[in-house]
Order: sequence, then C-alpha cells, then structure tokens
Amino acid sequence: MDMRPDIRDLRQDFERDGAFCLRGFLDAAALRDAQEAFDWSLANPGPGKSEFPDDPGARQDLSNPGAFDAYRPMLERSPLPALLAQTWGSASVWFMYEQIFLKQRGGQRTPWHQDTPYIPADGPQMAVCWISFDKVTEPEALEFCLGSHLGPTHNAISFKPGDPTDPLWKDADLPRMPDIEAERGKWRIKGWAVEPGDVVIFHPSVMHGGGATGAERGRRTLSLRFFGDDTIYARRPGPTPAPRLDGLHDLATGQPFRHPDFPKLV
Repeated sequence: MDMRPDIRDLRQDFERDGAFCLRGFLDAAALRDAQEAFDWSLANPGPGKSEFPDDPGARQDLSNPGAFDAYRPMLERSPLPALLAQTWGSASVWFMYEQIFLKQRGGQRTPWHQDTPYIPADGPQMAVCWISFDKVTEPEALEFCLGSHLGPTHNAISFKPGDPTDPLWKDADLPRMPDIEAERGKWRIKGWAVEPGDVVIFHPSVMHGGGATGAERGRRTLSLRFFGDDTIYARRPGPTPAPRLDGLHDLATGQPFRHPDFPKLV
C-alpha cells in the first residue's frame, strides 16, 4: 500500500485550513536526526533561551545562531523541505530558524497566539513543522483555529500571566488577540493526538495554543520553520525575537525575505 501523502490533498488542507497532520512521516532515522538536533539545542542554549514564570520547569530556546551549522546535516537529510516545496508549489525552500520546548508533567496550557507577529516575514509559503518526541493525547494537543491564517493578523501577545490577550505592542494598529479559550464555540478548533514520528505542519498565521501537559509525562518538542519563494520581509511594530541575523532588518517591507545565512534546502 502506498502510504505517501497525496500532495493535492495537503495543498488543499494547507490553503484552506492552514494546518494538517502527517502520521508516521518521519522514519526511525529522520526521527533520530530530529532528536539529536533537539538535544543539541538543549545542551547549547542560545540568546533566545527563556523560562515561563507561571509554568515551573518549562523552558524554550529559539533562533540560536549556531543552529544553522549544527542542524544543517539533519535538514539536508530531512524529507520535510521537499514535501513543503510540493505542497506550496515553490521552486525553493529555505530554513528560517528552530525552536525547542521542554515542558514538565502537569504543565500549563500555552495561550492562543499567532507566530507571524513575532516574525518579520509574510506570505503563503511559510510553515512550522512541529515534532513531538513524546506521545501527546488529544487533551494535551496543540490546537488550531482552522482557517485563521487567512486573516487578520493580530497583535502579538505578551504572555502576561492571567491575561491571555495582553498585547505586546500597546500602541500598534493591530487588532487585539481574541480570547479564544473563553469562546471556543465561535471557532473551528482542531488538534491532533500524536506519536513520535508524526509531524504537525501549520502556517505561522494560524491562531494556535497548546494543551496542558498531563500528569503522566512531560513534552519535548522541536519546531522547524521554513519559507519559500513568495515570502517577503515585513517590518513589525517592535523588535522580533527571531530570526537572529545581522543585516536582515536592512530589508524594506515587501522585499524578498532573503539572507545569505538561511540554508537553502531545495
């Protein structure tokens, strides 16, 4: 039986919903590669390392400049860039940056947000590939408001404890993030229980939030961010945490999103 994903279906899901799940897409070697990349990031924290005051033991790291070299062999062997090129219909795929999350048992829910406001880039050919190295049940799953990548782009949230919609940029002309958790019935919400080897792929403009970890296990996840030909630079109302590259912000809004340090994989 041919278990390869139907690219036409994936393209439709990505364009319409902004998110889909691939079951068992990473074989043992690819999963091992991804795990080694995660372990490298854990052992080599970069300037983006942070902890969550309201979630003891939880930490993240993102856009470590050293990851371009450390991750390159894994990225060049990964089946993900070729899949994204076909899904987008893009002639080229570049790696943008990595992000890792380490959550303990009984951890807090991640508030609803969009990733795009934190990234100085826009366009339909962007994707986050979310890989968990631990089983994730449906109540613990990363959830998405399907179709919300089609707009609008909301203000980034500050992740202020007790206020899940607190805007990061107080004077920005951007709509405030809605309180999705308080009004779940208004949205088309979908999350997938996953096993190691599964990959959840989504556009960074999709509103999403992570379920709380259960009492049985924590969660180790690796997010890989990629972009294609049509991606453009977009200046945000304030500093963005990633990607960390000297000279990137010399670009003007609307110019092709390019930098010589971005690894070209397709």
